[in-house]
Amino acid sequence: MTSILVVDDDEDIRALVGELLERAGHGVIKAPDGASALKLFYSRKPDLVVLDVSMPGLDGWEVLNRIRELSDVPVLMLTARAEELEKVRGLRAGADDYVTKPFGRQELLARVDATLRRGRSAPQAGRCRRPCRGDASRG
Repeated sequence: MTSILVVDDDEDIRALVGELLERAGHGVIKAPDGASALKLFYSRKPDLVVLDVSMPGLDGWEVLNRIRELSDVPVLMLTARAEELEKVRGLRAGADDYVTKPFGRQELLARVDATLRRGRSAPQAGRCRRPCRGDASRG
C-alpha cells in the first residue's frame, strides 16, 4: 500500500483529501503544518506528498525546498494560488504536479495516481539522495 503525506493547515481540507485517498486504497499520514510535515516525512518516508503552499510557520515552498534537498519523492502542490506564475514557481522548485483549490475529487485522485506512476518509473523515486535523517541504510 502506498503512503501519502497530506500537509494542509485547513483541517477540513486535510480530512477531505485524507478520506478520498483512503477510499482509493492509499495509506494516509496527515500534518497540519510544515514543521510537522518534515518530521513525518523523515520518520515515515511516504511515497508521495500532497502539499499546501500557504501555511503558518514553514510554508509549502520551504517544505518543498527541504524535501528536495534530500529526496526525489513525488510532491503534488494543492493550493488556492491559481496564478500562472505560482504554478510555474512550484513546478520549477521541484513539484511534480500543481492542483488548485477548489479541486475536483476525481481529478485529484487521477493526478495522484499519475504522479505515483511516474514516481515508480523514475530510477530514484522515493529514495533519499543522501542518507535520510535517522536512516543510514537509505541512499
